[in-house]
Amino acid sequence: MFSKILVANRGEIAIRVFRACKEMGITSVAVYSETDRNALHPTKADEAYFIGDGPASENYLKVDKIIEVAKECGAEAIHPGYGFLSENAPFAKACEDAGIVFIGPPASAIDAMGSKTKARELMQKAGVPIVPGTTEAVETYEDAVRIARDEIGYPVAVKAASGGGGKGFRVALTEDKLKDAYEGASREGEKFFSDGTVYLERYLPEPRHVEVQILADTHGNVIHLGERDCSIQRRHQKLIEESPAPSWVVDEEMRERIGKIGIDAAKAVNYVGAGTIEGMLQGDEYFFLEMNTRVQVEHCVTEMTTGIDIVKQGIKAAAGLPLDYQQEDIELRGHAIECRINAESAPRNFAPAPGPIGNYKEPTGPGVRVDSGVQAFGEVSPMYDPMVAKLIVWDADREQATARMIRALEEYEIEGLETLIPFHKALLSTEDWAKGSICKDLVEDQDWLKSTAEDSGERYESDDEDKVQSDYVVEVGGKRFDVKVFGDAPAYGAAPAAAPGAAGPKKREKRASKGGGGGADRLDSPMQGNMWKIVVAEGDTVEEGQLVCIIEAMKMENEIVAHKAGTVSKLHIAEGDPITAGAPIADITSAPAEPAAE
Repeated sequence: MFSKILVANRGEIAIRVFRACKEMGITSVAVYSETDRNALHPTKADEAYFIGDGPASENYLKVDKIIEVAKECGAEAIHPGYGFLSENAPFAKACEDAGIVFIGPPASAIDAMGSKTKARELMQKAGVPIVPGTTEAVETYEDAVRIARDEIGYPVAVKAASGGGGKGFRVALTEDKLKDAYEGASREGEKFFSDGTVYLERYLPEPRHVEVQILADTHGNVIHLGERDCSIQRRHQKLIEESPAPSWVVDEEMRERIGKIGIDAAKAVNYVGAGTIEGMLQGDEYFFLEMNTRVQVEHCVTEMTTGIDIVKQGIKAAAGLPLDYQQEDIELRGHAIECRINAESAPRNFAPAPGPIGNYKEPTGPGVRVDSGVQAFGEVSPMYDPMVAKLIVWDADREQATARMIRALEEYEIEGLETLIPFHKALLSTEDWAKGSICKDLVEDQDWLKSTAEDSGERYESDDEDKVQSDYVVEVGGKRFDVKVFGDAPAYGAAPAAAPGAAGPKKREKRASKGGGGGADRLDSPMQGNMWKIVVAEGDTVEEGQLVCIIEAMKMENEIVAHKAGTVSKLHIAEGDPITAGAPIADITSAPAEPAAE
């Protein structure tokens, strides 16, 4: 077994691996960027090393720097976590060349599954069912038009060959939408994976996203740990996961079938370690989607229902030890649900909402687990993804697990940061969730999303910046009440009197955006990020809802549309510039009204 492991990652997954190392008697090593100098994860490892300033490409994605630190500290192995270098075949090969064990599959397996076109071709040969479509890259838009029209039909999905996590995935419902989908998928593939090639496949309009967890060792043992249902998504990125899938969706026969598909897929690439076969379930048809050659974000729900520590098994497999379990040992007990607590604003269509954290208190109690990467008075940086934590609960069945999750969400306190907690509470309380719907209609319903805003209707709307919210605890007739007061800020040093234990005045709440058609001329940015692309010019005429620009924030492209019809009279920012929330993007001037007839 290894004596020292470096974790080439950050946040909650780095802490998750440190904890496994601690329990296994292995010294853990953290790396951190300048942005993460005061983050939580460097404090949770036995050793920590600074790896540079700037964006992730200059530190967490810097292969030679990671290898250099591993050699310097004497680490025998590197655990990549998820994201960053976790599915980077050259990095796995660089570790091997440096005499350092990569805790994951061999580079050949990563390479085979890293390209979606190669993976589809390989799975087809292995007898694994794939969604009808191309197994080779589609080189030109003209080729895409021909293939979609003559071979696949519409709607068609256009996917980046090296994509993943929702990046490089576009859908064309009709031929006139294919050009935008083709170019958009190619652009995201080039941007996020340095590979602009794309392929086409039949678009399944409302499939369930069902995946199977596999474990494999170097002794030829491959097992599966049952399925996870990850169908609650937005922009093809997961929001809520559960294990097992609802019983009316996946029965024992289907579980056995998709489990075998997972094992066959892993064996086809001589897989080692923890991995996930992702698939789409349409009726009783199950299709291979992709293989994630790493530990998944949502591995926790499978750990809760099987009692198996997936991270530890991955470390043992990398060390050459056999798995601790055979397939007949695997039994699913109860039901587990995971909610991703992201710094995002559901009422603003899941716009990233990074920023500082005030007081912070995680829920506890029976069957509650929190995998977190933050602490009180920390910060969620726009430099990285928006995940704050993962909240996982377990109970005897799906209904009871849902009730436990809602209770835990209500206990979760994250001051000063907008998160998806209100969204999760609202969605899990719906009939759609209770009956096992994929909840697509809710997640795409802008009015419903706006209704999930916390304290909706309680915010003090005023242009007077001296208005504040103050919280009090009062007792009337022996009964305790929480009271909010909105009004003038008290004089300096004259805090409002409050009952013992009452909260003092809070910082002024962020006011909701007042954007919308027919309002002011100025279009402001709803988020902090970088201006990726501007698609209008000064003097252009635009319609309400027309695309104006694309802002990159927390590894997502966010399309910003015109809030009213008119003429773009001024652009306040250029492509490539950073932008803060509330900063002006453009002035859109309405056409002057026609003079009234005499």
